[in-house]
Amino acid sequence: MIRAINKNVSKLRVKSDEASLSDKQIIIDLVDTLKAHEDECVGMAANMIGEYKRIVICQMGPFAVPMINPRITKKSKLYQTKEGCLSLMGERPTTRYENITVEYLDRKFVQQSQDFSGLIAQIIQHEMDHCDGIII
Repeated sequence: MIRAINKNVSKLRVKSDEASLSDKQIIIDLVDTLKAHEDECVGMAANMIGEYKRIVICQMGPFAVPMINPRITKKSKLYQTKEGCLSLMGERPTTRYENITVEYLDRKFVQQSQDFSGLIAQIIQHEMDHCDGIII
């Protein structure tokens, strides 16, 4: 189901709880909502649709990849950049890592560990910040 985008900054600052199998509908809703905003958005976190669970989704080429309870285990090459957000107006400066390794559960709740770099790494870090209540 396509959900409304949360633009309430005080609600976006709320830290998310660990997700569980009972949160599968949130994953489906994130996929649907990201697809509905594909012209203006490349990633989302569950709090952007009003759900405070550690679930993010990133557009990787033709695939919308959900990551449940993601955790960065390695990071390197710090850099400065600007980012926009569907929940906020305009762009803002931020600091990101060029390369990251992320451990997460996939949509079937199977443990994964994967290396990311460049724009995909940046998107993942942005969405994980949402889970921690951090706003750019």
